[in-house]
Amino acid sequence: MANLDTSIEPKNLAIVGAGIMGRCLAWRLSGYGHRITLFDKDSKNHGSAAAYTAAGMLAPFSELEAAEDNIFLLGQHSIALWRDWLKTWNAEDLMAESGTLVLAHRQDIGSLQNFNQQLEAKLNALANQQKEAALLSKQQLSEIEPELAQHFDQANFLKSEAYLDNHAVMDCMAKQLEAAGIRWRENGEISSVSDNQLVSDNGEEAFDHIFDCRGLGAKNDIQSLRAVRGEVLRVYSKEVRLRHMVRLMHPRYRLYLVPKPNHEYVLGATQIESEDYSPLSVRSALELLSALYTIHPGFAEARIVETQSNCRPALPDNQPLIKHGKGLSQINGLFRHGFLLAPALADITARLFHGESQENEELTILSQAIIDSLG
Repeated sequence: MANLDTSIEPKNLAIVGAGIMGRCLAWRLSGYGHRITLFDKDSKNHGSAAAYTAAGMLAPFSELEAAEDNIFLLGQHSIALWRDWLKTWNAEDLMAESGTLVLAHRQDIGSLQNFNQQLEAKLNALANQQKEAALLSKQQLSEIEPELAQHFDQANFLKSEAYLDNHAVMDCMAKQLEAAGIRWRENGEISSVSDNQLVSDNGEEAFDHIFDCRGLGAKNDIQSLRAVRGEVLRVYSKEVRLRHMVRLMHPRYRLYLVPKPNHEYVLGATQIESEDYSPLSVRSALELLSALYTIHPGFAEARIVETQSNCRPALPDNQPLIKHGKGLSQINGLFRHGFLLAPALADITARLFHGESQENEELTILSQAIIDSLG
């Protein structure tokens, strides 16, 4: 259990939605002595949440090239929180802090150079962040990932990035939340959420405060919320031995490859403006598999373990939302940054709810901007 703060008057709280956002918030609030009930339409051990389809990347530097500065800053805070939480749970092995290699084939080298220039420009505008990215020669690449040096001449090494074993983290969090006394209400539909009240399969229920973390399940209450489809492949290969995340420059999108336990790898990239939960398309499968082979020919004999598709919640500007009211808080719009943003947003929400200050001035300004501009 998180360290208990006995100075806070315990309240009866509900968290609706047990994806990665709901679980992070439940853990963050568990140290205050509140009576917390976590509602979800799925089982706590598995479900349709986007977190189960995600690759578990904690890649604020990679995202900075195309995302706003606040995504980067929130991501930095989340990585620190993940590190602390996993240590508390004795589960540090679920996070690999090996960094990301950004690569490009010779015909796409211009895309890599453009990526490097944009990243450098943004990092130069942020204090003390310039040294986190390192351009590697072929020889330097061969020293940290020799199998890639056979096919690539250079790389940008983002050494401070990390990734999580997303399935194992979701399972671990379920166990930790149960141990902390969180009540789970699984496999139940929530038909409406309002100030201090929700309607579930059991009828109307009242709470001192409700936190709505339903993602796309909150579309009726957040009219500007939209779905963004993503597709991934999971493959098994004993012929490939990569330790780092890989970002591959591509004419249409940025491909990512993330190592997983037991010789598995997750490959993804697609970002389709559609609320479509159907299986992986032939076009996406062909593009992903072709890219996989060009990263490492050893994947030619890899076995496809599964293909997955899911939809992620996004707002018009692809920024997160924290809307805090007297009896209801809404946390949504994590887009494709669920694992990267959820801990930081949970921390900001918990501090906001309890009237606490942020850890530092930068987070105070950042959290106020998120709340004021979107809430």
